[in-house]
Amino acid sequence: MSDRSPLRLFVLQVLVLSLLATLLGRLWYLQVLDGEDYAEAASANRVREVVTPAPRGEIFDAAGAQLVRNRTALVVSVNRALLQREPDRGKAVLARLGTVLGAKPELLARQITPCGGGAADPCWRGSPYQPVPVQEYDARDPEALRKVLAVQEHREDFPGVTAEFAAVREYPSSDRRRAAHVLGYLGPISQPETSLPQYADVQPTALIGRAGVEATYERELRGRDGVQELLVDHVGTVTGTQSETAARPGDKLVLSLHAGVQAVAEQALERAILTARSRPYYRGGATVADSGSLVVMEAKTGRVVALASYPSYDPTSFTGGISSKEYAALTDEANGQALLFRATQGGYAPASTFKAVSALATVANGQTTFDTVTDCPGAYAPLGGKKNFEGRSQGALTLRAAIVKSCDTNFYKFAYDAWLRDGGNRPVAKPKDPMITMATRFGLGTRTGIDLPGESRGLIPTRDWRKQYWNGLKDDFCKGAQNPAFDDLRRRRNAEACVDGDKFNGGQAANFAIGQGETLLTPLQLASVYATIANGGKVLRPTVGRALLSPDGRTVREIAPTLRGKVPVDPAVLAQLRDALRGVTSEPGGTARGAFAGLGLAVAGKTGTGQVDRKQDTAWFASFAPAEDPQLVVVGMISQGGTGGSTAAPMVRQVYEGIWGLGGRKAVLPGGRLPRGL
Repeated sequence: MSDRSPLRLFVLQVLVLSLLATLLGRLWYLQVLDGEDYAEAASANRVREVVTPAPRGEIFDAAGAQLVRNRTALVVSVNRALLQREPDRGKAVLARLGTVLGAKPELLARQITPCGGGAADPCWRGSPYQPVPVQEYDARDPEALRKVLAVQEHREDFPGVTAEFAAVREYPSSDRRRAAHVLGYLGPISQPETSLPQYADVQPTALIGRAGVEATYERELRGRDGVQELLVDHVGTVTGTQSETAARPGDKLVLSLHAGVQAVAEQALERAILTARSRPYYRGGATVADSGSLVVMEAKTGRVVALASYPSYDPTSFTGGISSKEYAALTDEANGQALLFRATQGGYAPASTFKAVSALATVANGQTTFDTVTDCPGAYAPLGGKKNFEGRSQGALTLRAAIVKSCDTNFYKFAYDAWLRDGGNRPVAKPKDPMITMATRFGLGTRTGIDLPGESRGLIPTRDWRKQYWNGLKDDFCKGAQNPAFDDLRRRRNAEACVDGDKFNGGQAANFAIGQGETLLTPLQLASVYATIANGGKVLRPTVGRALLSPDGRTVREIAPTLRGKVPVDPAVLAQLRDALRGVTSEPGGTARGAFAGLGLAVAGKTGTGQVDRKQDTAWFASFAPAEDPQLVVVGMISQGGTGGSTAAPMVRQVYEGIWGLGGRKAVLPGGRLPRGL
């Protein structure tokens, strides 16, 4: 026997023992240390989740009319992530699917490609890991059923393709743009959003509210999806059910909006804009009238009865995803920015409608009364001859008459005198700024708090705001003073701003008094101001939601009006202001008398003609009625529409005619009172 044999045998034994030790160690690691993890993974391999989407809650108006409902659709979707696993990255599957659906494969490929990175239009804006809807059919269409069955019966030919029933938003109104900005639209949830707490229970394939009340009341309308956990074997065959949770439909949302009044407002707004475009602008040329808004609100509760914005859009454009080209058209300023909700998001100089606030401030500051006479010259000398509207002199007027006839120079004097009291160019330590202070007590410069997303704050140019604004733009002002591309006036303004743009001067105080200068309000904010005047001083939070109902009709939550504050004005003074505003529509010299002659309803209001640099004037009319017991506030605005008396006031009259049934029309809301029951 060779001497090497024992050595070889020993080496072999060591190798065998090492292998056994390694195997035992690995088994101990897998079964003891990581045993629970692998058991859980093995269990997961045998469980598959099937999600049943919850029907989204329907939306109703104050009278019970259905504004948004669900219809059953057949939706064909493609999971791009699964398609990419195919040998040819899904080209053959899309070709077969295109044949069945009657669609071009290259179009289907673009539909499922995530947007961004130069992706061609159309593209997918949602998560790249979720199925993408590529075709939608009416579930009652026999031809659609045939196509869907062709996909379902040959699943092996269509990996990554699903065809199933789904609830899709539908708008019963004959005009699908009706209240579009208030109702909003749905869009796919994005990948980053799926990790947010408010979307913790939302499936990656879900559509969520992107605008309007669909976004504000997303959680309540969404409901809860049903989940069925199926047990499957290693080849995917279902062997049983581990657990099942039924879908809970979303709550129903009842709005304070009244569909009839909304229709009246939208029709009046569109008609007024088209009429204005057909007339010459009062300063020459054609009237642009590019956009506008109308607000109807309950004076005593703040509940919104109608919110119209022009131009509008069709929310069904977002069903199944909107193309980049279509979205760009809806946001393009040249096309009117149809997605911009001008009632709550547009900022405009309120012009003479703001004199109601300035008058209250002047009286509260002890400078005048509604019966005190002040001269109304064509120009105000202390401010370098700053002119009245069109330079007209109207003689000696009481404050009441100055509101009725809309004298600017009276208000210049009130503002300038108050500015001097505060120290003028050398202000006292704590200036009173009575008009600015009164505006903030009305809640201006802040959001009204309406239950709609994206509301603008507007702008009340306080002294602090001026300092912050100037600090940020001082260098630009100084450069603008030397810019040869600017005209002389613009260079002079920049030169002044370069030196003392942080100061509150007398001219700015005068502009503020008549709602000009930097002051910006949304139509909703102005409606809130006139509701406060009409109801005796209560600043209310506007609401469009009225109640949430369970799927079986029980009241889940009433959305009650809330008080934001009160204006510090004597009730008798507010009554005098309401009387002056009544004179605007009824007395000789009243700037809206012609528009409301023979109406048959006592309306109190104020015209406004807002001047805008390098644009035509903004036409306003803010009002409430009946004047003796205000029920509704109606505020109308047309951008680049001309004067308030000739453009906005007649538009608002049409709204009152439709609501009260005047001028031979049928009343859509008799007495101007919303139904009280749910």
